Amino acid sequence: MYNYTSIYILVNVEATRKPLQFVGSSHDDLKAFPDEARRDAGFNLDFVQRGLEPESWKPMKTVGPGVKEIRVRDATGAYRVIYLAIRSEAVYVLHCFQKKTQKTRKADVELAARRFAQIGE
Repeated sequence: MYNYTSIYILVNVEATRKPLQFVGSSHDDLKAFPDEARRDAGFNLDFVQRGLEPESWKPMKTVGPGVKEIRVRDATGAYRVIYLAIRSEAVYVLHCFQKKTQKTRKADVELAARRFAQIGE
């Protein structure tokens, strides 16, 4: 009985999980994160796929409506994953990068905005 319940829960959770769609080089950029930052970003993206909020995030209205930024920190620095999750078909990962200044660089915001425009509204 215990195994049946576990399988049911796993299947039920998986059924509500949106696929990830990486735009541009965002997947390669995420894979280039250090191990701990990549693991934390992946964990948070999994939350988003299941319709939950990530551990640390902020809205990125300058990129586009509904766009958010996952904030990850490890011993090597701060990392960001900019994504769009309000569409029903997928979670779109627009841009992944290491943040090196207090304010997000204009080039990073503009790149995410161009990729947002690529997927359409």
